[in-house]
Amino acid sequence: MITILMATYNGAAYLVEQLDSLLHQTRRPDRIIIHDDQSTDSTFEILTDYQSRHPDLIQVRRNEHNSGGSAANFMAMMTQRRDDYIMLCDQDDVWLPDKIELSYAKITAMEAQWGQSTPALMHTDLTIVDQSLRPTAASFKTSTFADYDRTTLRDQIIQNTATGCTIMYNRALADLITVVPRHMVMHDWWISLIAAAFGHMDHIDDCTILYRQHRQNQVGATDMRRLSYKLRRLIAPAGVRTDIAKTYPQAREFAAVFADRLTKAQKDLLAQYCAIPSLGKVRRVAQVIRLGMWKTGFSRNVAYLLFI
Repeated sequence: MITILMATYNGAAYLVEQLDSLLHQTRRPDRIIIHDDQSTDSTFEILTDYQSRHPDLIQVRRNEHNSGGSAANFMAMMTQRRDDYIMLCDQDDVWLPDKIELSYAKITAMEAQWGQSTPALMHTDLTIVDQSLRPTAASFKTSTFADYDRTTLRDQIIQNTATGCTIMYNRALADLITVVPRHMVMHDWWISLIAAAFGHMDHIDDCTILYRQHRQNQVGATDMRRLSYKLRRLIAPAGVRTDIAKTYPQAREFAAVFADRLTKAQKDLLAQYCAIPSLGKVRRVAQVIRLGMWKTGFSRNVAYLLFI
């Protein structure tokens, strides 16, 4: 069974296009679960209309209270679902017709190699588009200097490489999503840590989503190849420092939640990483170098070492 989880909040402007793209997949999902976060526009009415027309496929629920953001909304659903394969879906994108088919083929190939009892997560590339679906970048992977081969826990602690709306994960991984962490950068980062620590991450290079960028995006795509972006990160480092700072409580939380499953080497790695903020500047840099915990891209690592 393939289940899609969608988190919605005031997404009426683009929701119909997204729902229609789910219904026109070459490999149809078995269930679409949608939790609306107390939308104040017509989102919930659109959802209930689709549910009435597809009652065996679409299940809609309105949260009693706004969860505070899409990450919390997704995590609440993810802790409840234990289906064979689960996909995450944003409200404002458009899925290309073969997204589910390609994702399913990849993750079942992973299970054939590693076994169904092994946690598995696969993800894809995206095409970045504007609010009218006009392409602005052919590849999210290229424009963000992403390296999808960085799949170890050491890699994922410092930088997530899987974009949530492209992910499919299996039941073995779903069984490990048992709590909503208090300290989490994003839901996709959290499950990438799980896959990296206890199973396998992999990807396909196909772009399977039109990744819509607009003013209401909670998380968007930035072209990191631009000189203006690189200069801005160096001239105004507050954002860099904030991004780095968020990784420490997430790593501590991960170590606490999975203390009984982590190997000694993994526990030591997490502990040494989490100790970095308590060190002086020189020792912080030395610790990063010693641990070999690098981001992707030269300019990104320069900023990392400067502002850690």
